[in-house]
Amino acid sequence: MMPFAQLRHRLWHGLVDHIDVPLMIVAVVLMGIGLASVYSATYDSNNRFFAQAMNMGVALAVMWSVAQIPPQKLMRFAIPLYIAGVILLILVMLFGVTVNGSRRWLSVGFTRIQPSELMKIAMPLLLAWYFHKYETMIRMRHFALAAVLLAVPFLLIAKQPDLGTALLVGASGFYVIFLAGLPWKIMFGLIAIGSAAAPFAWTLLHDYQRRRILTLFDPTSDPLGAGYHIIQSTIAIGSGGPFGKGWLSGTQTHLEFIPEKHTDFIFAVFSEEWGLAGNLFLLFTYLFLVGRGLMIAANAPTLFSRLLAGAITLIFFTYAFVNMGMVSGILPVVGVPLPFVSYGGTALLTLFVGMGILMSIQTHRMLVKK
Repeated sequence: MMPFAQLRHRLWHGLVDHIDVPLMIVAVVLMGIGLASVYSATYDSNNRFFAQAMNMGVALAVMWSVAQIPPQKLMRFAIPLYIAGVILLILVMLFGVTVNGSRRWLSVGFTRIQPSELMKIAMPLLLAWYFHKYETMIRMRHFALAAVLLAVPFLLIAKQPDLGTALLVGASGFYVIFLAGLPWKIMFGLIAIGSAAAPFAWTLLHDYQRRRILTLFDPTSDPLGAGYHIIQSTIAIGSGGPFGKGWLSGTQTHLEFIPEKHTDFIFAVFSEEWGLAGNLFLLFTYLFLVGRGLMIAANAPTLFSRLLAGAITLIFFTYAFVNMGMVSGILPVVGVPLPFVSYGGTALLTLFVGMGILMSIQTHRMLVKK
C-alpha cells in the first residue's frame, strides 16, 4: 500500500504540474483587484460579489482542466469548435433572444448563452491549426482563405449588433494571420483600403454606434445621453488624484454617477479609489501578463503553439487597452470588459480558458537537448 506522504506528494504534483506559477500569480492579483472593486461597486447589494466569487471559482477549475490538455490534443478541437461556433451564431441570428435592441443570446432552457464568446477561442485555435498544417508552404492563398474564415464570424457578430465582441474576435484572428507572416505590403494595402472604405462603413453603423464615435470627440455635446458615460468616468478617474480616495470611499461610485460601474466601467471605480498609484500597479500587472505570454509564445516548440500563445496574449492586451481607453475617453465606448476584473461569467470563463491554454503550452513544451 502506498505511504500517505507519497500519495500526498503525488496528488499535489498532479494538481500543480501544469500550472505556470507566474501566470497564476498574475491571475490571483487581478482576481483580488476584481473582487475588491466589484464589492465596492455593488456595496449596497453584495449578491454580485458572491456571484463573482463563484464565477471565479468555476473559471479557475476550467483553467486547470484546460492546462492539463497537451497542445497536440488542443488542435483536435479547432475545427469542431469553429463549426459549432458558426452554427450557434446563425441560430442566434434566427432564433436569438433580443435584449436592449441586440440579439446576442441563445436560450437553452434553464439559461442563456452568448455564442460569440466561444469564437474568441475558436477563431485563433482554428487559424493556428490551419497555418500549422501548411507551415512549410504558406502562400498568399492561405492568407486569403484565413481572411474568409475570419470574416464569417466577424460579420455574424457585428450584425447582432455587438461591435465590441466582433472587434475582439476579428483581432484574435488577425493576430494569428499577422504572426504567421502576413507581408507588410499587404497590411499597408489593407489599411489604405480600409481608410478609403471608411465613409461607406460609416453608413453601415447603427445610430447609437455613430453617436458613440461622435461623442468621443465632444462628450459635452450630449452630456445626459451618449456622452454621459465618458464624462462621469473621466470625472471619477481625475478625482482619484495621486493615491485615490480609499477603498469604499469613491463618491462618484457610491453616489451612482458611474454607469455600468461593476462591468465595463469598473476601471473608473478602481481609479477613483486607488488613484494614479493604483493605476500604475494595474498597468504593470497587465504588462507582466503580456510579457509572460509573449515569452511562452517565443519558447513554444511548434508553429501552432507559437501562433496560439501569441494571439491569446495579444488579446489580453487588446482587452485591457480598449477597456482602459474607452473609460478614459480616448476610445469609443464599445462594451469591452476589463480582463479578469470586470463582473461577468461568460467573458471571465473565456479569459481563463485562454490562460489555461497558455499554461498548457508552457508546461507541455518539449525539452530540447543541447
